[in-house]
Amino acid sequence: MEKPLKKGSDSDPSGNNNPKSPPGGYGYGLFYIIMLGLLLLFSLLTNPMTSSREITWSFLQDSLLVKKQVNKIVVVNKEVAEIYLKPELSGEDTQQPISNKLYRAVETPQYYMNIGTVDIFEQKLQNAQQNFPSSDKIEIRYQTRTSWVGILSWLLPFGFIILFWLYILRRTGGGTSGSGTGSSLFNFGKSNARLMEKGSTSSATFKDIAGLKEAKTEIMEVVDFLKNPETYTKLGAKIPKGVMLVGPPGTGKTLMAKAVAGEAGVPFFSMSGSEFVEMFVGVGASRVRDLFKRAKEKAPSIIFIDEIDAVGRSRGKLNAFQANDERESTLNQLLTELDGFGPNTGVIVLAATNRPDVLDKALLRPGRFDRHIYLELPTKVERIEIFGVHLRPLKLSKNVDVELLAKLSPGFSGADIANICNEAALIAARKKKKTVEQSDFMEARDRIIGGMERKSKIISPQEKQIVAHHEAGHAVVSWYLKNVDSLVKVSIIPRGKSLGAAWYLPQERQIVTKGQFLDQICASLGGRAAEEIIFNEISSGALDDLEKVTKQAYTMVAYYGLDEEIGPISFYDSTGQNERMFGKPYSENMAQKIDVEVQDLVNTSYERTKAILREHRTELEKLAQLLLEQEVVEKEELENILGKREMEPLLEDK
Repeated sequence: MEKPLKKGSDSDPSGNNNPKSPPGGYGYGLFYIIMLGLLLLFSLLTNPMTSSREITWSFLQDSLLVKKQVNKIVVVNKEVAEIYLKPELSGEDTQQPISNKLYRAVETPQYYMNIGTVDIFEQKLQNAQQNFPSSDKIEIRYQTRTSWVGILSWLLPFGFIILFWLYILRRTGGGTSGSGTGSSLFNFGKSNARLMEKGSTSSATFKDIAGLKEAKTEIMEVVDFLKNPETYTKLGAKIPKGVMLVGPPGTGKTLMAKAVAGEAGVPFFSMSGSEFVEMFVGVGASRVRDLFKRAKEKAPSIIFIDEIDAVGRSRGKLNAFQANDERESTLNQLLTELDGFGPNTGVIVLAATNRPDVLDKALLRPGRFDRHIYLELPTKVERIEIFGVHLRPLKLSKNVDVELLAKLSPGFSGADIANICNEAALIAARKKKKTVEQSDFMEARDRIIGGMERKSKIISPQEKQIVAHHEAGHAVVSWYLKNVDSLVKVSIIPRGKSLGAAWYLPQERQIVTKGQFLDQICASLGGRAAEEIIFNEISSGALDDLEKVTKQAYTMVAYYGLDEEIGPISFYDSTGQNERMFGKPYSENMAQKIDVEVQDLVNTSYERTKAILREHRTELEKLAQLLLEQEVVEKEELENILGKREMEPLLEDK
């Protein structure tokens, strides 16, 4: 939101808050309209035909010629005959009236008529004057005139088209560019990067970045080099030319760049990778050149390119079917500017992407991007810090446990945590509360993960029975398998597209063992197995579970090498090259073996799951009935039915 200008500011030193009209704006447009109106008015007033009356040949022959009232006839452009009466009959003096002198410089005809062709008109006029003496015959004059109305009728459409395109180009030109060249037609090759000078207010600083200690340390070192270069240069050190921020979405890459803009104290140019690519050939490379030219003029400076994968995708034969010459030429120019033959001193390039696997290797090499900073999903301790940042503006109740919130949000990014805090505040405001309570945060977490509750969704009693036993099956199987995450609650309230859900508290692991994989597959198959045991029939409700199980089984066999028959072989491609290949990186015989092993693994796990449910069928039916009664079952009620869970103690987060 723009703030009003203060008196004595740089934008308006006089203190006048009324912004000035931009040059070439409404003033010139109004001038053009007035001139056009005056031209039309002049053409109408100076046209002799405006005060004449149109007649037919019969009127001319029977009334005017017979009575010998016509003084002369002037044929204009071989189309119109102007008929002038004798002065004593027209009531006009040889001198024009004052009103006519103001607007007319020629004698005005009293009548006019369209003649068709000149030959026919002359023949008719000659026949009508056969019996006239020579002195009474009317002379015919021929004139060629240029009509302003006719010219304007041709020029006005083209003029309106030109004005329309000028208006469109003025609106789409992006305003005044940073280089001060305006928004003319030929300015689309200029860079439209946002420039933040020293003293500009930034929305973020390093204090707003919680967690990411290692990444923040490296970024702060770059900022410190710009502020105190002599500390490093006296030892012969050189500042990194480029820093690449890599990480999953929502981990704070753009926020880190905003903090650099607020802390650096040097000109900061910000631009998105997609802004380089245009429909015009050569515009991307031109914008890269202009961006670095402006940055060098203001050196030392920082350039930030967000989502650099838009222009930095890998070049090669595999991209032949999706080649874009404009993108490739833009990348080539970017490579040259980063580390080419010309000097590039005093300019640091920050770039952010969540797809480092698709970037060109020439872009990532040292000398262009010397540092690659990886921003990972926050740990429990870092999530506590991030919650502390986003809870500052909220009015919190005393019962809010930040540590519990961090524990119940494993795998959440900083953006997810910010969303939870905002949703909790919205829920509390919707309920007319004065403070945000712990229950609001739990409800916000459930809504973000599972979607909004849909209690109004009508489910038949038979379907509700199936859903209750399905979710109870997940709960019972996961409860009696030690490698499955801790169960928090079970619900059969529809959320989003699901009709029910079992909520778990995932343990933060760096590696997953084969036993943990197998137990997770069994827990996912618990719903389908419960339907088969209780109703002797299966439904389509396990689609999401089966999809997850199938992908997990293929991952175990083809990627992690956890199958005894296939052996320690991995077909995983970290470079992403195989994604663009039409064929698989293994033979048809190996593909058949993988399919057989995956099918055997899933079927074995399914039989194991059914054995667990048959053993604990009583607990399964009790839990299903409790779900039908109250729709949500918490952990304490689960312990009353299933007993205390026997499992290995969870490792505490450090």
